[in-house]
Amino acid sequence: MRNAIGGLMALVVFIAPLAGIAAPPPQEHSQSLQEVKTLTAEQLVAAVMIRNPGLQGLAAAAEAANYRIAPAGALDDPMLTYAGAPKTAGGPRGFQERVELSQSLPWPGKRGLREDAARARAEGREQSLADGRLALMAAAKRLFAEWAYIHRTLKIKHAHRDLLTELRRVAETQYTVGRGRQQDVLQAEVEAARIEADIVTHQRRRSEVQAMINGLLNRPPQSPLPPPASLPAPADPPTLRILHEVALEKHPELRRIQARIAEANAQHSLAEKEYFPDFKLSAGYNALWDSPDKRWVVGLSINLPIDFSGKRSALRDAAEADVMRYQWQLSDRQAQLLAQLEQGRVRVQERQEIVAIHQQKLVPLAEESLNAAVADYRAGQGSFLTIIDAERQQLRTQDKLARAHADYIRALADLERNTGRSLGDGDRLTGTGPAPTNIPVQSFGQE
Repeated sequence: MRNAIGGLMALVVFIAPLAGIAAPPPQEHSQSLQEVKTLTAEQLVAAVMIRNPGLQGLAAAAEAANYRIAPAGALDDPMLTYAGAPKTAGGPRGFQERVELSQSLPWPGKRGLREDAARARAEGREQSLADGRLALMAAAKRLFAEWAYIHRTLKIKHAHRDLLTELRRVAETQYTVGRGRQQDVLQAEVEAARIEADIVTHQRRRSEVQAMINGLLNRPPQSPLPPPASLPAPADPPTLRILHEVALEKHPELRRIQARIAEANAQHSLAEKEYFPDFKLSAGYNALWDSPDKRWVVGLSINLPIDFSGKRSALRDAAEADVMRYQWQLSDRQAQLLAQLEQGRVRVQERQEIVAIHQQKLVPLAEESLNAAVADYRAGQGSFLTIIDAERQQLRTQDKLARAHADYIRALADLERNTGRSLGDGDRLTGTGPAPTNIPVQSFGQE
């Protein structure tokens, strides 16, 4: 028997260090931004989802929480106890030893509740990851809208600079034939210089937006980015009722709070079970007893859950208060979310209508006004200052259209953030077809 006990202890001493050896962590997978001729919002969002380090951290936290579910409901490790009586060595009965194997067993239901709490905690981490994806998606789309606006407004500025070059030739021609003034030529140069200054400012802004996009992509700030593709056409957002239903059912922030409520409920049930005892089963061999009949022993131990200090009732009351806290938090966030959906939908509709007004009325009228001013000037019936005013008005109108279209994308991104999902073409109620993104700038050659 002594040899059997010694062999068992040797096996435990050998295996225990091996139990702590962990599997090697999985290698990280990264993917670079695809080389494309024109960048779409969907491509940018997909690249951000892969490369953003903050999102990878949330994914790792969710993975770790899922790994903790099984240990939360597992039994404690069995305990092996060994003891020897040194002074019995060399005695008539030989070296006397004692060995005991014990296993703790919680009250029925405790393990399941601990696992339920860990599962709810993991669900909360999963919803935090989903909410992080939503936030990054909205940020990427807002930056893409700004990226598209910067490129569009620079294109408009360059076109108007070329237009002023042509207008300057018109003024020179009129001055040569005696129907214009030299001041008209200078006015065209001043206006062209003003646009040059605007171009410099927008180029600086383009570098800033590029740096912010590369920040989301975890790349150096000045890494090259493809030019943007045309912005999608504004379309009617879903009805408020649909937005409410989707948000209340699917929004990850609400589901994260619901997971906290589930975790708090599990903790409350577990606190109630703390009034019941836990068990410990044990079996062993004690060679210190003289009688062989007394050497093999089995036993059962329980703790006495006497709540003299009130710690169990305090833990139960705290868990109950946590349940109420998260329930109130859920109600508050639902009310805020519904209000934000109303505001966001109104903003989307407003930007949609502004884009339509500019496309259908203001831009065509500004172009007609400039055409008429140039025709009158050539006929000797108008002033060059009227042409400059009309050119400025057309520039402002085209720039406001580009700004309104980008603001529509930004407002839609915010609405998607509050809805809890992407509002793609299949989710919208109506569509208006492709938007005219290449707004023509009238060219005036000499007759």
